[in-house]
Formats: sequence, C-alpha cells, structure tokens
Amino acid sequence: MKQGIVFFTLMTILFSGASFASEDSTLEQIKKTGEIRIGYRKNEPPMSFLDKDNQPIGYSIELCLNVVKEVKILLKTPNITVTYVPVTASNRFDALIDNKIDILCGSTTKTLSRSELVDFTQLSFVTGADLLSLKANRIASVSSLKDKKVAVVKDTTTEATLKSALKRLESNAKVITVASAKEGIKAVEDGKVDAFSSDQIILIGLIVTHEGSDKFILSDQVFSYEPFALAVRRNDSEFRLIADRAISKLSRTGNITQVYKTWFGQYITEIPSLLGAVYMLNAIPE
Repeated sequence: MKQGIVFFTLMTILFSGASFASEDSTLEQIKKTGEIRIGYRKNEPPMSFLDKDNQPIGYSIELCLNVVKEVKILLKTPNITVTYVPVTASNRFDALIDNKIDILCGSTTKTLSRSELVDFTQLSFVTGADLLSLKANRIASVSSLKDKKVAVVKDTTTEATLKSALKRLESNAKVITVASAKEGIKAVEDGKVDAFSSDQIILIGLIVTHEGSDKFILSDQVFSYEPFALAVRRNDSEFRLIADRAISKLSRTGNITQVYKTWFGQYITEIPSLLGAVYMLNAIPE
C-alpha cells in the first residue's frame, strides 16, 4: 500500500513538472497567437489612462509600444495585434501570473518583495509619494495629518509607506482606502477626506486633467522613493530582455527625451536630475 502511495506521488510530481516545462514562454505565445496583451490602468495620467476616445495612452503605454516594436523586429512579424487589458492596483500582478496579460504598463513601483511574484525591467521612471489637498485646507506634510482623514489607493506601495510614516509619527490620522486615484481626488473635492496620497507625478496629472484643478495643492515635499518599472512574468528572461532592450534603445538614441516631453512637458518642463541619471544608466550598449 505504501509503495503504491509513493509511486503515485512520484508520478504526480513527474507529470506536473512536465506540464510546467511544456508551458509556452511569452514570446512563443505571441508567435503562436499573433497577439500581445498590455495591462494598463484607466485613471493614472500621465502614466496610463484613457483618452477622449477611450483608448489607452500615456508614458508607460508608449514605452510598452516600443517593446512591441522590438518583438515585431525579433519575430519578423509586422502584424502583431496589441490587445489592451484594464487592470487595477489589486489585480495587476495576478493578471500577469495567471497569464491574462503579457506586460504591465502602468505606474508600478519596483520592490524586492514584488520581485518574488513577477520580474521587472530596468527602471522606467522615478517619483515619490505626496499629498494632495484643497488650497483652502492645505496639508503641508504627513505630520500635518493629525486628527485628519487621508485617502490612498488600496494595495499600493504608497498605502504601505503612508501607514508606516503615520505609525512612526504616532499620528492618529485615519487612512481610508479607495479603488482608484480618480476616486481619491473626488473624495478630497467632496470633503470626505482631508487629503489624498499617491505618487507625486500621478497627483500632478490628476490636478491638470481634473475640472476645477485650481482648488488643489500638493504638500511641501515627497515622503518616499518610488522607482517605476514595467513588469513581466517571473523567470521569463527572454521576454524581459526584449523589454530592457527597448528601454535601453530609447535612452541610447535620446528618444526618451521626446517621450518625456510628450507626457510630462506640460507639468515639468525640465527632466529632474534623478530621472536624468536613470535615463543615462539605462543607455546600456548592445
């Protein structure tokens, strides 16, 4: 009886391993289907959002379209279809793991713990967490949140960083999670919370694109470091290399400057020194 159990267990391990090994890589899937699936965020301008025709656009989207160009060159297939799949802060990594998307193109912070779930490309952008509030009741810093309510998007690094900062300050501020940045700024506008915390560049994008933007203001300084990157499935070094090659090519040719101006020029005219350093470091030779 014991021998039968052992034999069954060994066979289960053997065949499950064979099944895993037989799974197609991302590049093989694209070659077979003629399709690449881009995961995007609907309401995070200028990184990833919908235009007036409900088409995904933004800085991260443009980077990912450059990845698509590299895939077409490698496969010598000019007619690959790009399918856009909306994701949220809560389900974006599951979408990659469950093979619902091939690459995540939003405002995703690269962290070591997340790298246990997915693989990240070279850095695509750097920013930091900030606070948005009404000019009439400005919140100057995290320490100013005492006795206040602050909204933050659930399952983000900003949520974790904000809670950590409040705990360190022994603040009694109440943290309220929301589903999206759009919901966060609306909560401030409607007086449901005193501030909304997110990555600074996302907050700037929200202010510029939101009606009645002149009523909002940011705090004095960021309170975290948020290095953005594109994300792909874990242990798929072949596809990650293609994405890294696209990012490096943009930096080497200087075309990344035009991409920056397209999506950030109306907010911040000069490339910040830290981001400029990232672009320089990304210019890895072939």
